[in-house]
Amino acid sequence: MIDYSSLDQPFLLQFIFYPRKDFTPCPGNGFDLSVGVRSGAFISCRFYMGHHQWPWVLFFHGNGEVVSDYDEISPFYHQSKVNLVVADYRGYGASSGTPTLTDLVQDAHVIFEAVKEELSRRNLRKDLWVMGRSLGSISALELAYPHQKEIKGLIIESGFPSVVRLMFLFGLPAQGTDLEKIDQACLERIKKISLPTLIIHGEQDSLVPLENAKDIYQHLGTQEKELLVIPSATHNDIMFVGFMDYFKAIQQFIEKTE
Repeated sequence: MIDYSSLDQPFLLQFIFYPRKDFTPCPGNGFDLSVGVRSGAFISCRFYMGHHQWPWVLFFHGNGEVVSDYDEISPFYHQSKVNLVVADYRGYGASSGTPTLTDLVQDAHVIFEAVKEELSRRNLRKDLWVMGRSLGSISALELAYPHQKEIKGLIIESGFPSVVRLMFLFGLPAQGTDLEKIDQACLERIKKISLPTLIIHGEQDSLVPLENAKDIYQHLGTQEKELLVIPSATHNDIMFVGFMDYFKAIQQFIEKTE
């Protein structure tokens, strides 16, 4: 597990996390799960089921987003014959607590186990793919190495190899912190990932430039990897600018790795 403790300082975290407390009632085809994590906090997860025989994607969303934003997006995954379970972060949506990078990565492991247990308890399909969008790429990459035997495939959308890249890009103040050491630790972990991986990124993404996706791709240890660049897409419109290619790639990737 990457040691982020040196970055968990309030003056830095305010630039990294943008929590929202919005939350809507669960739609009829879904169910919610509250996952207890360290320090007595809990994380809200929402399962969107299209069909009990379809595979499940555990999705870690982007910054400023919340679980219930996917009430309207999940049907697009269902059109691709994929069930979706979306996890929040501390302080986001109905989840309690205050987000830190250390809790983000530690909570991901607890959420992963809780989701598997819930699928088993409900006699639903247990195969899991893990997907991270933007900030969620930290959680997805965190899970990909230690759980390689339990995860069918990894999907990274608009992601980055380490949060350090964004700190450099936006000139965040981090005096006295060995950012290069953290960045190298993240790259070394990516090299150990042998899971089939799909990377999707917007060509015109200025928030997380395309070079980040290429860096993940180049460092991945797996030979089963694909990089899909969506022409003209930016960070927050990628799904809709490249709608057909985006969901076709996800569906084909899951079908190929089942």
